[in-house]
Amino acid sequence: MSKRGRRGQQVFLRPEESSAPALTTRLTTTLSEQLQDALLRLAAVVNVRSLRDALRDSIQELLPSTECVCVYILEGDSRLLCDDPPHELPKEGKIRSIVDQLKRCQCAGLPPSELPEKYRVCLATPLPAHRRALVIPILDQGRDKAISVLLVGCKPLTDQDELYLNTLEKHASVACGRVQSVQTSYQRPPLSPSPIQSHNALLRLSVSDQDYCELDRNILQLCGELYDLDAASLQLKVINYLQQQTQSQCCCLLLVSEDNHQLFCQVVGDKVLEEEISFPLMFGRFGQVVEKKKSITLQDISVEERRQLSSMLGCEISSMLCVPVASRATGQVVALACAFNKQGGQRHTETDEHAIQHCFCYTSTVLTSTLAFQKEQKLKVECQALLQVAKNLFTHLDDVSVLLQEIVVEARNLSDAEICSVFLLDRLSHELVAKVFDGGLVSDEEKEFRIPADQGIAGHVATTGQILNIKDAYSHPLFYRGVDDSTGFKTRNILCFPIKDENNEVIGVAELVNKTNGPWFNRFDEDLATAFSIYCGISIAHSLLYKKVHEAQFRSHLANEMMMYHMKVSEEEVSKLLVSGLEPVKEIHPCFAEFTYTPRSLPDDTTPMGILSMFEDMGFINTYKIDLHTLARFCLMVKKGYRDPPYHNWMHAFSVSHFCYLLYKNLGLSNYLEDIEIFALFVSCMCHDLDHRGTNNSFQVASQSVLAALYSSEGSVMERHHFAQAIAILNTHGCNIFDKFSRKDYQRMLDLMRDIILATDLAHHLRIFKDLQKMADNGYNPRNRTHRSLLLCLLMTSCDLSDQTKGWKTTRKIAELIYKEFFSQGDLEKAMGNRPSEMMDREKAYIPELQISFMEHIAMPIYKLLSELFPGATELYERVAANREQWTKVSHKFTIRGLPSNNSLDFLDQEYELLQSQGAFGSDDHCLNGCLDDGDGGRGQ
Repeated sequence: MSKRGRRGQQVFLRPEESSAPALTTRLTTTLSEQLQDALLRLAAVVNVRSLRDALRDSIQELLPSTECVCVYILEGDSRLLCDDPPHELPKEGKIRSIVDQLKRCQCAGLPPSELPEKYRVCLATPLPAHRRALVIPILDQGRDKAISVLLVGCKPLTDQDELYLNTLEKHASVACGRVQSVQTSYQRPPLSPSPIQSHNALLRLSVSDQDYCELDRNILQLCGELYDLDAASLQLKVINYLQQQTQSQCCCLLLVSEDNHQLFCQVVGDKVLEEEISFPLMFGRFGQVVEKKKSITLQDISVEERRQLSSMLGCEISSMLCVPVASRATGQVVALACAFNKQGGQRHTETDEHAIQHCFCYTSTVLTSTLAFQKEQKLKVECQALLQVAKNLFTHLDDVSVLLQEIVVEARNLSDAEICSVFLLDRLSHELVAKVFDGGLVSDEEKEFRIPADQGIAGHVATTGQILNIKDAYSHPLFYRGVDDSTGFKTRNILCFPIKDENNEVIGVAELVNKTNGPWFNRFDEDLATAFSIYCGISIAHSLLYKKVHEAQFRSHLANEMMMYHMKVSEEEVSKLLVSGLEPVKEIHPCFAEFTYTPRSLPDDTTPMGILSMFEDMGFINTYKIDLHTLARFCLMVKKGYRDPPYHNWMHAFSVSHFCYLLYKNLGLSNYLEDIEIFALFVSCMCHDLDHRGTNNSFQVASQSVLAALYSSEGSVMERHHFAQAIAILNTHGCNIFDKFSRKDYQRMLDLMRDIILATDLAHHLRIFKDLQKMADNGYNPRNRTHRSLLLCLLMTSCDLSDQTKGWKTTRKIAELIYKEFFSQGDLEKAMGNRPSEMMDREKAYIPELQISFMEHIAMPIYKLLSELFPGATELYERVAANREQWTKVSHKFTIRGLPSNNSLDFLDQEYELLQSQGAFGSDDHCLNGCLDDGDGGRGQ
């Protein structure tokens, strides 16, 4: 691929969107789009102004909350200067002391006296709690000095912000170093000495005044023509002038490279070369001309040197004059002016040398300035090419082999190398592994090529992490020439550089062989390789991560398939459930729609029909056009989605769903909420504890479970898993009860379910309790979306704890189940070497006290709020209060910690029945149906 023909397109992978509503999972890479743009912007920087803009824009893009960015750039040894407004960072004070520590610092503000007035509002101390001042030193490559400093006013940094800034600082360091190099290398030279000074210098030579008058006229005419910005055109005019003044057949300029290691020629005589010719600076006597700044003639060079020059010129050389051309700014030799074959077969004279020197007294400044401009343009083109390369690399993250092949091609094109190979470091076997050689992939039949990671040139670079530029491969002790001897290939020079990840760890090595347009790889190639390796490292690391994510997705998909297979609902089960039609709720039990009914009294196998009956009675089936077979399959799948811990099982979900139905029937929820919100509440009650493992969120985090790895950064680990399982069931074929919804309603339904299920985390309830109380005090407004959202959370929590609103026997039985589950978790925590909380520790938990505390601080306030919003809910609060009182009355019989040896609290019922027979509870007009006792046949407890 040619440099001009490169094209790159940045691709961000997204799951396909289906036309029908369906849940999709977004796959996102560790590297965000904003970070990519920021890094690419820094890669294109070539001067101080663009550097300041790039640093400022990058910070504002990565930290959207940024209020201000003040950028200081190092000038000289210690002056840090800002241009907006122009000022210098104080050399003493708090900011300078932070900078001297060479580490990023986040604080509550900076001294106002050290800040320009423009930045005091967003940076000066004291800042409000939600704002922070950042001091970000950008360090040089040696990491021992700040070459730039950023002062940023923004919100407190998140962990993600810290990661982004770590990456940005590394790239900013490279960009700052590059700009410093450009400034040092491409300083525009000052004006050359005046013509008078030039004349005075030359008057000492034995040249007549008449000759100088003629020289002046000719040189003034030449200077009037040197307006081209194109270096080749300018050289053509100067070379033509030299040919005329020295009466030579051919002239050329041998330009000295920036690192003083090479000579290169772009123009010979009247021809601009298609590809510049370059050769080592120590080529013959030419290196001495540069070093000693003294002219030489043909007699001073060897026969071999004459032969090579003849080959370059395309003709035999009979005479030659080589004159050094010095920069007026630095005094260093920047070019060698060479004249060949003086007319008439004569030798070049001292007069010819004087004519050349006189020419460059006037033209060396414009020549060096134009060459510097040309190099700046070249750097800009290379930066743009590097930008395209980076974008191109990021389009191949899905396949490491293709990515490596692309890296080989781009590296070879950028550096003009003959061959390129890329090795990845296998840390397990401590080997360098190559599947790509010179742009080709190793076939499946061939074995991948492996070499020890500490041997040879590539091994040396992998071990040291340093770039290695070998100008003569055969003379280097690490080079093994046996391959060359067996293949006939000749390795002349090698540039080998490490590829590192974001943590600066070596993950691979790239090896470039044989510079095609020069004697060896130069300093420019090294800088280009260093910059290129950054993008290679990022792309390879993220490609490997992408592969791991894909593999994890496949494993997750396989595990999900296995789970769904075992949860699979057969058509026979669906038909059996629907064979007799939907059973009216009155036929289930006359009191089914009353708060006094205890749903746990229903046999387990009749609960799916109970759910369908409630769907029908609440009008959801007709309103949302739900297919009965789909609904039945969904209900059976949800039932199978519950495990069998003592408490958080399907019977709990059924009881919670039934209480939601009771709220709808008895409190007139349709006057408070929209229909879709009530529907979402009921479905969420069914699904709110799917796949509960009998352990809480704290246990998941402490045990570093898979669920914690997935959800701990977002909080509410188990609740997020319950919601994910609900979505998995909805996405199972034949189970989507929302398939008739519009896309908008479908998305809203999922959002409602997520928020409602997350509200079952009691930590969430405690966070919003003040808002709930304020809403109850000020009056509920059904047109207020925030009020409706808060009410849904309150209703979900009241459903989740609804066992506390039933009779004493139910409350007592539920406590027994809950503490069985709690103590099982406590035993697991002890086995892990952790100390469980008191309520989880069977050796420390005093159940009556814990129950009384729970009812006083959690349950009673919830139902008190509910009764304030719904007068019809008063009986619920009264029943919870009565159960709390009963725990107080029976507590004297509790002489142990934890549960009795038989894990039963039945002995507490004897005290209750005695008190009840004595009329201790007064008369209750409501019959409490189906209280849990030994005679009930309820299952799933």
